Amino acid sequence: MRIAYVINSIEGGGASQPVPAIARVLREAGAEVRVFALTPRDRRGLPAMVAAGLDPIVREGGGSDHIAAALWLRRQVRDWGATHVWTSLSRATILGLLIGPRLGLPVICWQHAAFLKPWNRRLMRLLQSRAVLWVGDSRSVTELTAQRLGVPTARLTCWPIFAADPTMPQTKHWEPGEALRIGSLGRLHPVKGYDVLITALARLKADGFVPPAPIEVRIAGEGAQRAGLEAQIRNAGLVGTQFSGFTDDPRGFLADLHLYVQPSRSEGFCIAAHEALSAGLPVVASAVGELAWSVRQGVTGCTVPPGDADALAAALRDMLVDPASLRAMGDAARADMLERFSWDRFAATGNAIISHIRQASA
Repeated sequence: MRIAYVINSIEGGGASQPVPAIARVLREAGAEVRVFALTPRDRRGLPAMVAAGLDPIVREGGGSDHIAAALWLRRQVRDWGATHVWTSLSRATILGLLIGPRLGLPVICWQHAAFLKPWNRRLMRLLQSRAVLWVGDSRSVTELTAQRLGVPTARLTCWPIFAADPTMPQTKHWEPGEALRIGSLGRLHPVKGYDVLITALARLKADGFVPPAPIEVRIAGEGAQRAGLEAQIRNAGLVGTQFSGFTDDPRGFLADLHLYVQPSRSEGFCIAAHEALSAGLPVVASAVGELAWSVRQGVTGCTVPPGDADALAAALRDMLVDPASLRAMGDAARADMLERFSWDRFAATGNAIISHIRQASA
């Protein structure tokens, strides 16, 4: 098997982050893998792919020149001699489904997004029968793929996109006399719900909540919402809340926190929150995507309805009123991630998918 792994871009975070781990499983199953990226964007995902020996081929084009991207991809896949096309995210999936069958190649489509633009959704539903297999990166996305694209059970499976790393740096638990450090990792986009978090923090302040220690809130990420969110922070008088911009050391960022918050309106798997749990951090999250299953209520953190600032404020108050209790939750979170999302489980699921593909392609 020579798998052309087609991705939208080599930007940092999101669906590109797990590519080296996925490719490792495919390679250990005997496949050759080459990554083809339709556009570079910020290139922050490139170093990890190069370090994994993937040698990505990156098209120096934009995000909307679809005909040029399709012609480029067809030429690259054909010239490399691919036997299979593996796609990730909407643009790559649509082009893969258009090109792969014309070249006589089986197509495997990985779905990550809990939200699809209406036009992409219609196109993928129209083309879905061209794929030999659809893979959801979480239970929620797998269910959504069946519902919105009409993919039958026989051509649909789930491969959780995350393998917990036992070498993940662990947080240093809060000690009396320290500030309570709360953090989140994510792009500054409405779907991430940082406006809801700021509103919740403002509610706590307005209600006169006085935590046992000063609170520092750090949000690492970039995006078009930054100026508006910073204005919201200033208007609320939240002196200890700040945006620190993109971090090239997310593990170090997480290890320096005492509590992680994921206030998203929508998620698929949400790798950042799972990495926080693996670092030994309790997590307060919206009950969206895989987070509804991964955060164990009162054991490793808690979940609240998405977009509900009052519920988020109440959850934060409950977690912060006794910060010494965060230690036990964090320890339970790390143990839970290492057991449920071990490398062995991750690889076993990938190997089962490869076996399915080989049988379907025979």
